[in-house]
Amino acid sequence: MRKIIWAMSASVDGFMAGPDGSLDWHLVDDELHRHFNATFAAMGAFLDGRVSWELMAEDWPTADEDPANSEPMREFAGIWRDMPKYVFSRTLERAGWGTTILRDVVPEEIEALRKSADGDLAVGGADLAASFLRLGLIDEIHVYVHPVVIGRGQRMFRAADVRADLSLAETHAFGNGVVLLRYELMR
Repeated sequence: MRKIIWAMSASVDGFMAGPDGSLDWHLVDDELHRHFNATFAAMGAFLDGRVSWELMAEDWPTADEDPANSEPMREFAGIWRDMPKYVFSRTLERAGWGTTILRDVVPEEIEALRKSADGDLAVGGADLAASFLRLGLIDEIHVYVHPVVIGRGQRMFRAADVRADLSLAETHAFGNGVVLLRYELMR
């Protein structure tokens, strides 16, 4: 069966974004972007919260048209556009680029998506991931730890009322100092 994977970048002190939502501290060079491309191209769908989806929709639909973007960035634009996407939102009225709007996280619907997907499912967004974690829907957590302390912002884990035991399945250090920690949830 397909896995549901929560993949995120985080500062050493556990933040996914700065206090104003900024991501300017992310150290995504060509090596790391090629890794992201290989990982996400093999996925079956992206499952995002509204904020994460809007962030992605702001840049990726046309990123391959900008000659200033690196080749890995232009490649990711096509991966993002072509991938089936589901955005969880109670307020979003429309979503383009192959996106389906879902209003709530319904475990039976997520299991049906998992069974019908052509690959693993990638979850994006702290609030959405917290809901998935509470419902026992996440199989793996991939944390890309960036070598920076930002002091405050959006915390990585919002499911304070959930305990999840993890097993370290992989580590990988990239040349820019980012470290991947891949955990499997123990059931």
